[in-house]
Amino acid sequence: MADHLEILVEEPSMEAFLRKLLPRMSPPQKTFEIHPFQGKSDLLTKLCDRLRGYKSWLPDNWRIVVLVDRDADDCAILKAELERICATSGLVSRTVARPTFMAWHVVNRIAIEELEAWYFGEWSSVCLAYPRMTPNIQNKAGFRNSDSVAGGTWEAFERVAKRAGYFPTGLAKIQAAREVGQVYDHDNSSSASFNAFRDALLTAWADGQ
Repeated sequence: MADHLEILVEEPSMEAFLRKLLPRMSPPQKTFEIHPFQGKSDLLTKLCDRLRGYKSWLPDNWRIVVLVDRDADDCAILKAELERICATSGLVSRTVARPTFMAWHVVNRIAIEELEAWYFGEWSSVCLAYPRMTPNIQNKAGFRNSDSVAGGTWEAFERVAKRAGYFPTGLAKIQAAREVGQVYDHDNSSSASFNAFRDALLTAWADGQ
């Protein structure tokens, strides 16, 4: 059972989103800290050394969550790279441990395609944050599957927001992350990648398996 999560994310907007979301999602007496990097390449370059550092002192009741955007990468290849880095560091990932029920230290998760896809996956929360947004966006062609919005999800979110009169000079990603994260309904998302991330956290907090 994990009492504390160390969450590594690739950029500040994901940190901003999670700092608003996780206090509403975490069980009582559970804690977390979020560590942003300067993009995916920065996180991947530094990840092995960071995990090796954790290995030297990580308490038994702590877990590490690594979260990166898929962007245009092949999801299976990216996940395999995260798993390889974890193994090289000497820590055990949840993927490796799960079949044998052994203890694990790290869970790797991928946001598909990026944070803004999670917004499309729970559009009622977006409309709560931004009431002028088109309420039925998930019924429109191209938006029904939030994890496969074509042409870049942050760009798509920016276009929809501008049409509603928000962010006229361009999407303020950190501001949007805070405002959506504050109201995001984590139990009602249709984004498979968000749900996989959420379930990994809840499982770690509940029983560590």
